[in-house]
Amino acid sequence: MEKLRAVESLGQQALLLPSRITLALRANDRLKLCLTLLQAAAMHARQPEAALADLRREIAAAGVAEDELAAWLRDLPAQARVQGDGFELPGWARLAQLVRRDLLAMGAPCSADAALTARVGRWTARLDASAAEFISAQELDDLTRGDRAGGDSLHLLVMDLHKGVNALSAQLAVETLDGAQVWGLDATDRPRVAAFMRGIARTGALKLDHPGLDTVATRDGDNLLIQNDIGTNDVHVLVLRVTSLMLTMTYSDLHDVRFDFFRDLVADTGASWSVSNAQAAHLNAGHAYRVGVATVEAASEGALREALEAIAARIVFLIDWNRARKRLQAFVDKDHAVALLGEAARREYGHMPWLRAGGEALIWEAMAAQGAETFRLGDRLDAVLGEDACSGFLLGALRLASEASRLQRPASLVQDEIRLLLARVLRSRSAEFDVLQDHAAYCQALAQLLNDALLQGAERDAAGATQLAERAKRWEREADELVMNARERARRQAHWRTFATLIEGADEIADALEEAVFTLSLVADGHAGGWTAATRSALRAMSGIVASAAADQVRLIVILRDLDASSDASDHEEFLSACWRILQAERRTDELLRSTQRTLARDLRSAAELMLANDLAAALERTTDHLLALCYALRDHAFERSRAPT
Repeated sequence: MEKLRAVESLGQQALLLPSRITLALRANDRLKLCLTLLQAAAMHARQPEAALADLRREIAAAGVAEDELAAWLRDLPAQARVQGDGFELPGWARLAQLVRRDLLAMGAPCSADAALTARVGRWTARLDASAAEFISAQELDDLTRGDRAGGDSLHLLVMDLHKGVNALSAQLAVETLDGAQVWGLDATDRPRVAAFMRGIARTGALKLDHPGLDTVATRDGDNLLIQNDIGTNDVHVLVLRVTSLMLTMTYSDLHDVRFDFFRDLVADTGASWSVSNAQAAHLNAGHAYRVGVATVEAASEGALREALEAIAARIVFLIDWNRARKRLQAFVDKDHAVALLGEAARREYGHMPWLRAGGEALIWEAMAAQGAETFRLGDRLDAVLGEDACSGFLLGALRLASEASRLQRPASLVQDEIRLLLARVLRSRSAEFDVLQDHAAYCQALAQLLNDALLQGAERDAAGATQLAERAKRWEREADELVMNARERARRQAHWRTFATLIEGADEIADALEEAVFTLSLVADGHAGGWTAATRSALRAMSGIVASAAADQVRLIVILRDLDASSDASDHEEFLSACWRILQAERRTDELLRSTQRTLARDLRSAAELMLANDLAAALERTTDHLLALCYALRDHAFERSRAPT
């Protein structure tokens, strides 16, 4: 009933009749049960010594599940007692409201019959006025009487409504088209509905046995209307209207973040959206929810059918979406969880198989299986792997669960596969390399900053050189933060210790380069223009070599992160070539330092200027010393990673 109200609120009345007929027929069974209960209660009140009728079969036949309501209905007749000109019946007010609800459901399909609608109105008003625990003999007779000579009764109204519903059902001629309940379609509608149902069939199995994806379609004037109920929430409804080659989609959702997710998910259809908030007392407990209208202008019939299929194929990824997002947020933040679900949907990996196979428990078990040195109590997965690697692993877990569901593999196999996947990700240690590569990028930026400054004559621009020194100091501090982060992780996780040592060595490079830029600013402060052309040329030669070696350091780390026993010869050759260039850079700057110092001693007359220029040259030479030391350490690590397992 709530789904019908949601569709009704979206203004698509033509879609409602089949569902209203179905609900009316179910309500008819329950109303007959209630009339039987009232008659049984009156009989027990008049003859309390007689055996009570066993109404369990009637309750089950009316579609009432075996729950608290069924038990209450079974016990209701036994509570009746004669009282004055009527009966004391505890719970009568509750039963009257159940009768009222079902009477409205029976009357909904027959709303075009003014006489029936008026009778329904009169009886719902009487039921609203029913006393809490008392029903008069006359009222009982008015409810249950089947003789028309005595005037109208609820029983007679139910009978007349049933006839009306049956007549409408016979006229409707509902058929099934590829799983959709359809009626009144013309020749152009059928292939369009079939296209929509192809999308449902393509991904629908990913919902497993969760309710949802029921589809109805009909023609309403010039429009083909298609409605999908998505899941179980009352306001979660999708209605599509097709007029010629124009597709208009109305989507309602109580979760803003899921609404935005779906809007992004269908962006490739070219949909243009307008969004508003809605509120209805009978929907979503009276709280506001989002309603969006999207239009797609198809260039051809083929393009229209493609859009219908694409939209339909995405709907399954909305089912239980919020639960999946919350489970994933145990490992990544909210934005990454939403992005992860979006990427999974685009690749048509479902989240329901992952949830059903164990959800977050699968990930916790995989983490525990790696050993206490890898993950400690309280460690977040993204903190250990890094955000990108963590999202990649979780996407892989969703893929494995979906494939296992499709191939009907046991959940225990999914658990083993996810455990192995995490082990492979950990071997690549992406988070550690991310930190090392980020630090190398700062070193390269500092080296390039210094080289550009010397090429542009920054020693003659005091203000500009000061700004460069401030920028270099800021970058050096940010590089320091990476070092401190690595040290902190090394205290908690054993596999970070090697990388902490590497990045500490790399920090010597950043310190030397920052010192060189600062020294250049001192030269510019008091001795602008004092260098000879030979001095500038010598220092520029050294800084150019340092900048190239810093770039090679970045290349080493990029190659190393993917280097292992399975790497081909070209990867190893490229790695060793970069190592050789850094070695040559260190030797060349050693040689240039001597010749540069000779040039400085010959050309510079100011003691302060000579000292600062010499300090700058020495800092450049130290930088290549530290680059070479790190290069050797990275080479040793590469040999370790490339060693075939024994």
